[in-house]
Amino acid sequence: MLPLLSPAHLDRDFDYLVPTELDEIAQPGVRVRVRFAGRLVDGYLLERLPRSDHNGKMMPLERVVSAERVLTPDILRLATAVAARYAGTRADVLRLAIPARHARTETGGAKKSDVVKKSTRSAAGVVDLADYPTSSEDPALADAQGAGTVAVSAPEAVDGEHLSRSTDADSATGVDGSTGSGDKAAKVQVEQMPSAAAEACIEVDASAWGRYAHGMGFVGALAQGKGVRAAWQALPGEDWAARLAELAATVVAAGRSAVLMVPDQRDLDRLLAECVALVGDSAVGLSAGLGPAARYRRWLAVLRGQARIVVGTRAAVFAPAGDLGLIALWDDGDDTYAEPRSPYPHAREVAMLRAHETGAAFVAAGFARTAEIQAVVETGWAHDLLAERQVLREVTPRISAPGDSDYALERDALARSVRMPGVAFAAARSAIKENVAVLVQVPRRGYVPSLACAKCRTPARCRHCNGPLALPHAGHGEAASPQCKWCGITEAAFRCQACGARALRATVIGAARTAEELGRAFSGVPIRASGGGEVLDTVEPGAQVVVATVGAEPLVRGGYGVALLLDGWALLGRADLRASEDTLRRWMGAAALVRPRGQVIVMAEPSLATVQALVRWDPVNHAAAELQARAEVGFPPAVRLAAIDGTTASIAELLDATTLPDGTEILGPVPLPPTARKPFSGTDSPAEVERMLLRVARADGAPLARALTAAQAVRSSHRSDAPLRVQIDPVDIG
Repeated sequence: MLPLLSPAHLDRDFDYLVPTELDEIAQPGVRVRVRFAGRLVDGYLLERLPRSDHNGKMMPLERVVSAERVLTPDILRLATAVAARYAGTRADVLRLAIPARHARTETGGAKKSDVVKKSTRSAAGVVDLADYPTSSEDPALADAQGAGTVAVSAPEAVDGEHLSRSTDADSATGVDGSTGSGDKAAKVQVEQMPSAAAEACIEVDASAWGRYAHGMGFVGALAQGKGVRAAWQALPGEDWAARLAELAATVVAAGRSAVLMVPDQRDLDRLLAECVALVGDSAVGLSAGLGPAARYRRWLAVLRGQARIVVGTRAAVFAPAGDLGLIALWDDGDDTYAEPRSPYPHAREVAMLRAHETGAAFVAAGFARTAEIQAVVETGWAHDLLAERQVLREVTPRISAPGDSDYALERDALARSVRMPGVAFAAARSAIKENVAVLVQVPRRGYVPSLACAKCRTPARCRHCNGPLALPHAGHGEAASPQCKWCGITEAAFRCQACGARALRATVIGAARTAEELGRAFSGVPIRASGGGEVLDTVEPGAQVVVATVGAEPLVRGGYGVALLLDGWALLGRADLRASEDTLRRWMGAAALVRPRGQVIVMAEPSLATVQALVRWDPVNHAAAELQARAEVGFPPAVRLAAIDGTTASIAELLDATTLPDGTEILGPVPLPPTARKPFSGTDSPAEVERMLLRVARADGAPLARALTAAQAVRSSHRSDAPLRVQIDPVDIG
């Protein structure tokens, strides 16, 4: 069994005796309690053996917490692979993968004595996912057959204890010999289980995939149960939630399950609604906001086979879906996919690990593309799923940057220097006159989120904590005093620390101030704000101006007429490795909401490569150039990077115990980046936290992770209590 212990040197299997009274329910995968070093600890039973190699005295198993086999063989293998990839422990990974037990939810509200009796009788019927069939085929998309008409029977009705399923080959797939094409609708029929609340037979029209090269072949390969892998770049205005739901329904029709991941709750609700419309109760959503009982209930539905489609945030990558046929994630560049808890895995990397281990199909979808996905495409592990340029031109709005030609500069010499040039106002007025909505994207929320000295341009800082000063929104025409963004103290009598001047100027204008200014410019036009604590999901069509922060843009039926992307320098000028990649992703997400005949104006330097990629709608070449640039300077994903955060003494202690692979570059130490979370609690955080970087070639990534794992085991065996954090390929490098 595996006890859930934090020390790295205890990340190994331990043998315990199984008492006779627990012999029937002590099955692999159940939660157990064992005595370890004199105290009771939680753990998972991994395997039953007739004898042990241990010659000493063996402790008996204290008790079985539940007969539910929550740790499936697939999840155990995935947890082992993730721990090895990120230099962590299996216990930490399993804490992320398996939610805490909710006893009343698991037992359906029955009394404990009844549950124990029923569990004892049905222990042999608990689902074992080890013998589920998997596919490891990866054919070229161009040779795959298109999806025909598929009619399969879903799994039989299940109760709370076990799953009755058929393994007949006839029920696994029912693909006929027809070949789909771009101008023929691909039809998939799914017969629901009797207990589902959805329709008995649902028809899925996947003809929209015909707009993409090899799109119908990809759908056909999924219907045949093949483990195809693709990087899908959605067209502007594409209903991406409907397209992903169609892929998931196709996989369910083939008798398998699907896991779909999204960055946030708003996207989850949208995608889940599309999946429920196709397969009914066979689709469930998993997110942290559900609460312990609801989340565990849905997680159990996936484990028991009652749910075949899982839609969730980053934790859904560990969902115990049996016979996994598809794992897909939308917008993998979003930073919410990075897990903030040890061992700090990224959902994209875990998804690729799981697809590789199980042979499931994999889809990385989005309007933009990250360098990490471009890297796996260039290696041949995944394939492009793109639309032809002719199709792209038909649906892409007209995108431009002010002052992008000599003629434009002659008409407006200040087009590149002002925040909103005349061409932007003219486009907005024209859209409002046509009774369509205007979208204004602003990088920062608040009123005036950043201030500087009006004389010397030195950033304004708080006298008490040295935090940045901002100007809050007072309202009702009242004047507001600057306020510290860290400690909240109002700075009523500001004096510049550099030159002594008292005047302040705004360096960045927030969404609230932008909405106020636009309200004066477009008198009588409704101004709506979306961002911060008030994010709008949708707005009704009509003449209006929607001011939204990045990522909070609401949907409007029929699309926006004009989108104005303000303050491009604020996004591009960040001291971040992924600044240009993230900026293009944000811009494309907003531009995709504009109707094909609309207009997008980005306020940024026209000659920049990121701006040109947006104008041409060319995320693939931008990602390829980004990957090449990172390879030249030695940054992920071209190399494998390990960040060690801690005090000078703790970092030195770890490195002394580490046997690094040949060719390892040691960079630093340097101060911890301001955006990175400290590896300490608020009470024991030292004044100075440092970061050491270890860089190796990608081929040496696994040896580096093993070396760091061994060093952490040595350090924990010595009971070193100095806090330390090890991250592999962190999002914030510095």
